[in-house]
Amino acid sequence: MPRRLLIAALAAAFVVSALPSTSTMAQDGHHGQGHSENHDWYEKLKQPGSDASCCNGTINGVEGDCRPTRAYQKDNGNWYALLDGRWVPVPPKVVLKELAPDGRSHICANKTGSIFCFLGGSPKS
Repeated sequence: MPRRLLIAALAAAFVVSALPSTSTMAQDGHHGQGHSENHDWYEKLKQPGSDASCCNGTINGVEGDCRPTRAYQKDNGNWYALLDGRWVPVPPKVVLKELAPDGRSHICANKTGSIFCFLGGSPKS
């Protein structure tokens, strides 16, 4: 194989391997990612201490507020979650006491970063 072709093939392989997969991005808490796969049970979630929904659903093609994310819990019980790709503290008042059907962490937050509901993974995800 000519050297130029080999270099081009290696460069292409590197670029493809460096791209995040959909499943990886879906766990970074990016708005809308992973919502449609879980909408059926998201729509049943209620904000703690309220009858308000955690999930706004999909309206006019705009994805809902709930999605899978990665999260961890500190020794003091406080949760931190990835919200649109950055780690943020989760206010204790929005943490739901139930587990998600898939056992992963999920966050419901709008595009401005206000968190409505959070489900921590089991044991940590």
